[in-house]
Amino acid sequence: MESVKLSSKNQVVVPKEARKILGVEAGDQILFVSRRGIVYLLPRSGSWVSALKGTAQGKLRYPRRYLKRERSSW
Repeated sequence: MESVKLSSKNQVVVPKEARKILGVEAGDQILFVSRRGIVYLLPRSGSWVSALKGTAQGKLRYPRRYLKRERSSW
C-alpha cells in the first residue's frame, strides 16, 4: 500500500505499481467509482458497461418478497 499526496490543484500521481495493475499509461483515462464509502479505480474502456461489469457481483441482494411486490405494482 502506498500513500500519495493531494496537490493544491486536487491532483494525485497514480503510483507505478497501481498503473501496472490497472494496465494504464500516460494519456489513458481512469474511472473513479464510489461504492459505500470506498473508491475504486478502473481503467476506462470503450464502454461503461464493460468497465463496470462484475463490480457489483454478489452484492445486490433484495429483501425477501421485494421483487414480487415490485413486479405486481406494475
